Amino acid sequence: MKVAYVQALGGASGDMLIASLIDAGLKMQFLEEIVDILHVKGITFKESKAQRNGVSGTHVDVILDSEAERSRRWQDFVSIVEESTLSSNVKEMSRKVFSLIGEAESKVHGSDIEHVHLHELGTLDTLVDVVGVMVGLEMLGIEKLFCSSLPTGSGTVNTAHGRLMVPAPATEKILAMTSAPFHAPPTHMPSTGEMLTPTGAAILGSVAEFQAPVMTIETVGHGLGTRDPDSYPNALSLTVGKLGEEKVFADLKLLETNLDDSTGEIIGYVQQTLIAKAGVRDVWTTPISMKKNRPAIMLSVLIESGVEAETASLILKETSSLGIRTRPVDRIIAERSIEELDLAIGTCSVKIKSIEGKPISVSPEFDDCKNIAEQVGIPVIEVMKIVQSEADKRFLDR
Repeated sequence: MKVAYVQALGGASGDMLIASLIDAGLKMQFLEEIVDILHVKGITFKESKAQRNGVSGTHVDVILDSEAERSRRWQDFVSIVEESTLSSNVKEMSRKVFSLIGEAESKVHGSDIEHVHLHELGTLDTLVDVVGVMVGLEMLGIEKLFCSSLPTGSGTVNTAHGRLMVPAPATEKILAMTSAPFHAPPTHMPSTGEMLTPTGAAILGSVAEFQAPVMTIETVGHGLGTRDPDSYPNALSLTVGKLGEEKVFADLKLLETNLDDSTGEIIGYVQQTLIAKAGVRDVWTTPISMKKNRPAIMLSVLIESGVEAETASLILKETSSLGIRTRPVDRIIAERSIEELDLAIGTCSVKIKSIEGKPISVSPEFDDCKNIAEQVGIPVIEVMKIVQSEADKRFLDR
């Protein structure tokens, strides 16, 4: 599996992420092609090689004319993307980011999300930043993005709302909504100003997993911010490479609690609610026997580090639990990828498991099989047999 890891050395912004993709091997022409695909005007780009506090990399300046600087609603961005010929994956991920920005701004201003005004986040450079990152990741073949903890900065920042404390309110809301881990600079450092922008937080909070993978490196790109402060390198790095067939991921937590007087309806509801939360990897139950020979259920929740308090609070509020056990865990995972099969009966995704780069098993995506069965009018088990047979032939040479 091809992956990338963002190390937010000096923060993160949309243009820094774009610049890191170019520094990692993309040509700036891809941004101009995106502008054409989106049918927007008044945007030009300037690429330069530079240094920020000793870190060499690429800086990209997005230049807007007066029309491109006109503020738009987040729904306008979604409409522009949906009406384009971009891939379905780019559309979906871009829509997710814009919705997050819109929701964060509505919470900050206490207004309806349908009528929220984005101010400086509503200019076309935000559109290009978000779509550009999604297209760039797709062009590099990156299947999964990982990221370090995000430095927010310190001091104040000038905005359309005046001078605000760092992190800006929209950035704070996005961090809270995505459970993205963050940290402030050391107290002995001079005031840094804004290191993490709302756009940077929204992009990474929407698409990245906040943990460090064990990987082999193919290339590294450095994206530079505009300022060049003395106290830190205003840059982020994008490391592109591959996971091996068995890789260990640390920084996960397992939360467990024993329940002997919560109903099946409540436990089912809690499972469904937990699995939909950001940072929750898996939820399961195990039948157990407690004191006085009482049959009970052990609820187990595997989560990313940083969402323990929120997850535990939900469990304690919604169940009869009086306490929750926690412990750190590691995972060993096999290399995996997802491919699409175009068959006479329809298109179905299949998950491929590989060892040392060689596929050893293929599993049809059940939801795709179910949709095909409903459309074609044959039993879902027959669809799964057809997909499994074709997948075995194509990917396993069977």
